[in-house]
Amino acid sequence: MRDLSSCTPAEVRQMIRNNEVKSPTAGMCHGYAQGNLVILPKALAYDFLLFTQRNPKPCPVLEVSDVGIKTLKIAKDSDIATDIPKYRVYKKGILEGEYDHLNSMWRTDFVSFILGCSFTFESALMNEGIEVRHIEQNCNVPMYVTDIMCEPAGIFSGPTVVSMRPMTPDKVIQAIRITSRYPGVHGAPIHIGDPGLIGIRDIHNPDFGDPVEIKANEIPVFWACGVTPQAVAMKVKPEIMITHAPGHMFITDIENHKLAIV
Repeated sequence: MRDLSSCTPAEVRQMIRNNEVKSPTAGMCHGYAQGNLVILPKALAYDFLLFTQRNPKPCPVLEVSDVGIKTLKIAKDSDIATDIPKYRVYKKGILEGEYDHLNSMWRTDFVSFILGCSFTFESALMNEGIEVRHIEQNCNVPMYVTDIMCEPAGIFSGPTVVSMRPMTPDKVIQAIRITSRYPGVHGAPIHIGDPGLIGIRDIHNPDFGDPVEIKANEIPVFWACGVTPQAVAMKVKPEIMITHAPGHMFITDIENHKLAIV
């Protein structure tokens, strides 16, 4: 995979639009925030906005678009229908397929939500010497459906999805301190240690993403994840919900440090 860490967000979004980049976006555009995507019809947008307000850990909002508008304020000259490497389309809770773009299925009543992504605080972790295993292994972050239930809102309810990063015990407090400064991109971990306590049966078999090595002296650390709306979609079965494929994020023009609380 090409090293796109030093590219600008605009450059990578153009490459994605041209179908030159189709891989997970972890590690791309170092220093810039990436976001999770949820697109819904206007009729469901208020319920989902309320859901995000009640569940800010898995669903921290970076932007909500105007109805039918594809360009986002957090990414100049962007097109939300083309600028993500891989989209997922859910219809009545069923994953209909994955697509390189949404041009043929775009609707004038669509509202786009961009939710904060933990890829943002990964830069801060690495800057302070904490290894991020899935970046080291050049794969997607492992994600798991838990038995931690979200606060319902309107039609939306369901389980929280978490992302996991293994680390040695001496790094955990440091990781909590670093990520607590980023509440707009999931903030501090919501669970540390035994995955069974949050309903994860097999840590080596994630529900989304890829498994990563967990060394003998390491413990898993779990953060709330922006893939949560996909688990919710499978449960509540809205008419249509469009999301990013896990790990294939929308790259914004927001610098990571601007999302940190000093």
